[in-house]
Amino acid sequence: MNNKMAILGEGDSVLAFKAGGVDAYYATDREQAKSLLRKLAKEYGIIFITEALATEVDDLLKKFNQTPYPIILPIPSGSGEDGYAASKLKERMEKALGVDILFNREDK
Repeated sequence: MNNKMAILGEGDSVLAFKAGGVDAYYATDREQAKSLLRKLAKEYGIIFITEALATEVDDLLKKFNQTPYPIILPIPSGSGEDGYAASKLKERMEKALGVDILFNREDK
């Protein structure tokens, strides 16, 4: 699998990644995001997707989660986070390791 990285997001939230050498793609709605994600999955090994778009295409992300590649990682958007990215990271870590090592802490 190709080790190239891309980010799919809305607006300015992808600019920092682009400055770091990650190929940046923009989507403005659910259908455009799904179409781009399918296209990027054929070319990239790692795809970051902003939380706002990830929540819109969650059904497609679940399908990609059944395959080893591409690795699709939701990240907080420039507009803030709603917990989606953290919950997906937690799910994937539990699946890979069989235990919650990131968020297993007692609330005080």
